[in-house]
Amino acid sequence: MNPSSSRRRFLAAGLALPAVASAVQTKSSEPQAAPKKSPVSPAPKFTYRTLGKTGLKVTTVGFGCMITSDGSVVERAADLGITYFDTARGYQSGNNERMVGAALKGKRNQITLSSKSGAGSRAQALSDLDTSLKELGTDHLDIWYLHAKQHPSDVSDELIDAQQTAKKAGKIRFAGVSTHGGQPELMPFLTQNANIDVILTSYNFTMDPGMNKLIEDASKAGKGIVAMKVMAGGFRRMRPADPNYNKLKQDGGLLAALKWVVRNPFVNTTIPSMTDQDQLDENLKAMAEPFGSAEEKLLAMHLERISPFYCRMCGQCSGQCPQGLPVPDVLRFLTYADGYGQFALARERYSELEPKHASVKCADCPGCEVRCPNGVRVAERLIRAQELFA
Repeated sequence: MNPSSSRRRFLAAGLALPAVASAVQTKSSEPQAAPKKSPVSPAPKFTYRTLGKTGLKVTTVGFGCMITSDGSVVERAADLGITYFDTARGYQSGNNERMVGAALKGKRNQITLSSKSGAGSRAQALSDLDTSLKELGTDHLDIWYLHAKQHPSDVSDELIDAQQTAKKAGKIRFAGVSTHGGQPELMPFLTQNANIDVILTSYNFTMDPGMNKLIEDASKAGKGIVAMKVMAGGFRRMRPADPNYNKLKQDGGLLAALKWVVRNPFVNTTIPSMTDQDQLDENLKAMAEPFGSAEEKLLAMHLERISPFYCRMCGQCSGQCPQGLPVPDVLRFLTYADGYGQFALARERYSELEPKHASVKCADCPGCEVRCPNGVRVAERLIRAQELFA
């Protein structure tokens, strides 16, 4: 599939959802919260949805803390009225949980707090949970995710047992699973699994329209749905020399991406990254401003811009590399550096590759056999990742 056909598919898919979403959005909106203090003018308007059968009422825009290092941004977000905050044991080598816990001290009863463990065994997962609780300064998590799973086999019986054990001990209220890719296979499995309460999944305007149906089915089955990677790789660091800079930067191209996700009535909340006060103020607008034709045009323009280098995690390139390189993972790591400006995080994730994969040098291959249906220049991107991190 070439980029032009991808753009047409996006536009066609984008026309169907807004009418339904806007109707439900209006229904799900609550009266404006009264923040303690806010330099935002006018005051932000908050909308709420219930996180599946958990009964937790959350703001439709939550806070993804992964790359946040300034605790004052997290603290102000809670003061303004954001109610959902997401972190993980592995973020910033454990420092992220510590920062989030300090920033939300005294606000624990006002928010929904989630963390994650990427452990592969029951014992390690439960150990991670105890550490998370200590670092966050709380006696329980509202949601505890098994992190970055790709296949049903990754959600093993012993990990499910770890979550159920933690529930019985009162250390977590609800159990979840997070996934960056593999949704066509994993999402139906999670939807049918009675032990899973919440699904945290990648979801943005670049993805196959079939993702809408997977999310709808899971939501109707009572699963809470939290969307991540909503900005399609970030790529906030645009330069005035970039094509369409004025439209995408000054006219709110990235805010349009968040609005696109929020408009889906089956998505309960979102966790965009926010590293400073300006990003916080900008993202809050997604709850108050509608998604319309202007945003569709901006996203079509943005999609054309990022198609050569943004991996949509569709999984269709998996297994294509003769040397076994996990192509989607490497491209995702590169996005942390190029899209979010988080070089240290990208290098840390790259270092977790198996040695046989970390030693691969794509520049030495006579020709790359990996073909992306969405137009990503795979070989070029892999070589860049290896030059940066290997």
